[in-house]
Amino acid sequence: MEPRHTKVTAPEPQTLPETGPRTGPRTAAPALRHDSVDCRKVSQVLARVGDKWTVLIVSSLGGGPKRFNELKRLVGGISQRMLTLTLKGLERDGMVTRTVTPSIPPRVDYELTDLGHSLLTPVGALGDWALANTARIDAARERFDQASESDS
Repeated sequence: MEPRHTKVTAPEPQTLPETGPRTGPRTAAPALRHDSVDCRKVSQVLARVGDKWTVLIVSSLGGGPKRFNELKRLVGGISQRMLTLTLKGLERDGMVTRTVTPSIPPRVDYELTDLGHSLLTPVGALGDWALANTARIDAARERFDQASESDS
């Protein structure tokens, strides 16, 4: 299946009246126009790839195939049911393959597909961003919580 790209266009920036101490014209950030069908499709994909368990499972499989229990150990805190559901969803979306090797007991391995491997870069970038900004986010939460407490 070939990827389909939808052209998203932005209107020309609008000049806004000056309301602050700055001088010169200000421009509004252009609003992007989206096709609602494409937005829903993007939303569905982001719901899968943005899920915390998906991020951890994909990262764990980045090093090569893993068995179910190995994944369960690597992804701390995930229940057996959630791991099963997430792996099935990733398999359905074409990001993971499930290989059953007939033996006693049967051996089941999970591995990233090419599509799944293509997700490693953005997932890694998101993880890097989260680590780089943890202190700033914690400080913002602290300020927000203090302001909320004083409003009460």
